[in-house]
Amino acid sequence: MTKRALITGITGQDGSYLAELLLDKGYEVHGIVRRASSFNTARIDHLYADPHESNAHLFLHYGDLTDSGRLTTLLTSIEPDEVYNLAAQSHVRVSFDEPEYTGDTTGLGSIRLLEAIRLSGLRCRFYQASSSEMFGSNPPPQNESTPFYPRSPYGVAKVYSYWATRNYREAYDIFAVNGILFNHESPRRGETFVTRKITRAVARINAGLQSHLYLGNIDAIRDWGYAPEYVEGMWRMLQVDQPDDYVLATGTEYSVRDFLASAFERVGLDWERYVRFDDRYLRPTEVDALIGDASKAEANLGWKPRVHARELSAIMVDADVEALAHAGRPWIDTPLFGDRAQLCHR
Repeated sequence: MTKRALITGITGQDGSYLAELLLDKGYEVHGIVRRASSFNTARIDHLYADPHESNAHLFLHYGDLTDSGRLTTLLTSIEPDEVYNLAAQSHVRVSFDEPEYTGDTTGLGSIRLLEAIRLSGLRCRFYQASSSEMFGSNPPPQNESTPFYPRSPYGVAKVYSYWATRNYREAYDIFAVNGILFNHESPRRGETFVTRKITRAVARINAGLQSHLYLGNIDAIRDWGYAPEYVEGMWRMLQVDQPDDYVLATGTEYSVRDFLASAFERVGLDWERYVRFDDRYLRPTEVDALIGDASKAEANLGWKPRVHARELSAIMVDADVEALAHAGRPWIDTPLFGDRAQLCHR
């Protein structure tokens, strides 16, 4: 029988790659999208087919993690075999500006979904998108046994969701897992996240359309992997016999400064000529170093990353250069891709 999956956050980077993966595996995929006055499905438009057609395997439903009644209704009507909770207010710096909203969606949203599963009586498998930001100040390498010490409202909300997932697994025998994913990026990453902000600026500077790139702390060390590989890890977590929690990471360290150098080098430019410091992008409390140990995932799931930060920066720069070449001037001058994108980062 065809497996059926429900994805929250399907319009995001991870959601779009996960939808592709599941469709390729023959799943019927359902996604929850928030109602908006403009289209917000660009990352999955290439997957969508008219639901009246016989070849339609992707179906979208309006809903929100703040609406528990709607979540229960959707679960009851869709009856998914697997539920992937990827939706969140996912920008760490923004979480300091909107802590209550972050807690409501990133934290309480998860328990609303878990409670909806419990109340509906579904015997589905549940994936919770946890985050390396939960480790915060604890020194690397971080693995499944590392204590949490979050340093942002986002990290705090993710810790709440992590423990809610474990509690529902133990209290109600729900097949519920936490995927503790370290930073993972791609050309589909949002323009206000530091890696995409860098690669997009590289493309624009190289084309003579931008003079400088403004950033905050460029000495932060992160473990950057490739998003399509990480969503395969999510899927693998729900295919094993026993539910458990897993770290996904490359195990390599790369600073923002290193990423800058690699990205600018890709087009033959010296990053130090173009990058400027702006303290508006500093976090009130910083996380200095996140480097993951994914040996448990390799041993139990057979998951191992292939793309590391230097290769990742090349993939992203090439994609942004190509997109700019085909975009035309009107796209470049759109405010979303201009100054407003600069104001929402590090």
